[in-house]
Amino acid sequence: MYSKEEASLLKQAFWTTFGQYISPQLSTEGLRVNWVNYKTGIKHIFFKMQADKSSASIAIEITHPDAGIQELFFEQFLEYKNILTSYQNEPWEWELHSTDEYGKTISRIYKQIDGVSIFNKNDWPELISFFKPRIIALDEFWSDAKYGFEALK
Repeated sequence: MYSKEEASLLKQAFWTTFGQYISPQLSTEGLRVNWVNYKTGIKHIFFKMQADKSSASIAIEITHPDAGIQELFFEQFLEYKNILTSYQNEPWEWELHSTDEYGKTISRIYKQIDGVSIFNKNDWPELISFFKPRIIALDEFWSDAKYGFEALK
């Protein structure tokens, strides 16, 4: 078991390592991008990578405080589901109006793997191999799809 400080340092070390590993990768549009804190340019839409002691996930999170508007964003993603799946080459989970760790209502489109730990450095190659192609695929998808969300800003 790790203290809070040790756990925080290990998480920070992983995300720093991942960021250094993926930093040479340019975006689909040929630009430098902060992959760990990817900016979609649309308020309330985030690409979020998470890892903890037993799993890892990558998600599109819709966090608009108005549930109706959040649903409109989700429906817009549903319109692009075939395109998104073609970039991902795998099915992802779709959740309308779930609750995050803070009790806030969000909607998510995500992929998760279990049995990996950010606290086990032996799992880091698997975590990097999980996150890297999926965040790149999300960038490729977003390069095409983001304009369909402009009206919902």
